[in-house]
Amino acid sequence: MKKENALSALSDLPEEFDVEELIERLLFKEKVELGLTQIDQKKTKPHEEVKEW
Repeated sequence: MKKENALSALSDLPEEFDVEELIERLLFKEKVELGLTQIDQKKTKPHEEVKEW
């Protein structure tokens, strides 16, 4: 995960928050970042192939 994404997740939270909320946001951002990397590396399946499932 990029440091800027982690800091963004933290800065979006209110002054007081549950640690679980921060962890959830970090995990979400990490999954989005991974998905975008997979798209850039052409590691995705075409829509037609997924529809067959």
